[in-house]
Amino acid sequence: MRRIKKTANFIEKAMNTIFTSCGFLAVFFVILITGFLLTSGIPAIGKIGIYDFLFGTEWTPTSATASYGILPFILTSVYGTLGAIIIGVPLGLMCAIFISKMANPKIAKTVRASVDLLSGIPSVVYGLVGMIIIVPLVRKAFNLPDGANLFSAIIVLTVMILPSVISVSETAIRAVPKEYEEASLALGATKTETVFKVIVPAAKSGILTSVALGIGRSIGEAMAVMMVSGNVANMPGLFKSVRFLTTAVASEMSYSSGLHREVLFSIALVLFVFILIINLLLNLMVKKDKR
Repeated sequence: MRRIKKTANFIEKAMNTIFTSCGFLAVFFVILITGFLLTSGIPAIGKIGIYDFLFGTEWTPTSATASYGILPFILTSVYGTLGAIIIGVPLGLMCAIFISKMANPKIAKTVRASVDLLSGIPSVVYGLVGMIIIVPLVRKAFNLPDGANLFSAIIVLTVMILPSVISVSETAIRAVPKEYEEASLALGATKTETVFKVIVPAAKSGILTSVALGIGRSIGEAMAVMMVSGNVANMPGLFKSVRFLTTAVASEMSYSSGLHREVLFSIALVLFVFILIINLLLNLMVKKDKR
């Protein structure tokens, strides 16, 4: 008996050590990535000038008089992410409500399985489908010379963030105590009023988490949007070919050198800072809501 107890204690300590090591390892990787981006990205910003880099509107890194303004990339990423969130979050939330509260178990199981399958599709497949189906449809619907533009990218990003929004929102809605719903119905509220006035507000922190995941997915996507956005360094317009921060790095890293290559690391640093700020703001909102 004593030997079994010693073995159990040893296993418990070993697992505790493993879990602790994994936690510190994750922190180490974040610090390592942060340090690498800072050391690789800051020198180029210093050479170009932070104003010319962040607010310049011309990107011509291979010309005789090179310009490294990334304002078009920043605005495109902001508009694309904002558009995907404006469309995708309401759709995802409604779908999560349908699965968790409205649909019968068989239909809910089928829809949930479809959402899980949607989340496992590689990014390049989304881009391929968007290039073959969405881009021609946008071109014909709006009578454009080219359907590869910001609007097509927003549609693809909307579809890509839906699985994250739906899954996390559904989990948050299911976590709301059943007593809340029963009390609301007992007071005479309809099922729809109960869902939108009681359950959704109670699940707000989880829904905000799903929004954070959706923003992270949309602002960090490269391959899919590269295939449907046109990948041209224009100032953003809904039906203009554009280039995102991520696609600028992915499309030019293979042939860049010297200052051009350093600037691409600076773009990655800007993207990293954007994601960090967005996550911090959403975490503050969640903590404020919990208080």
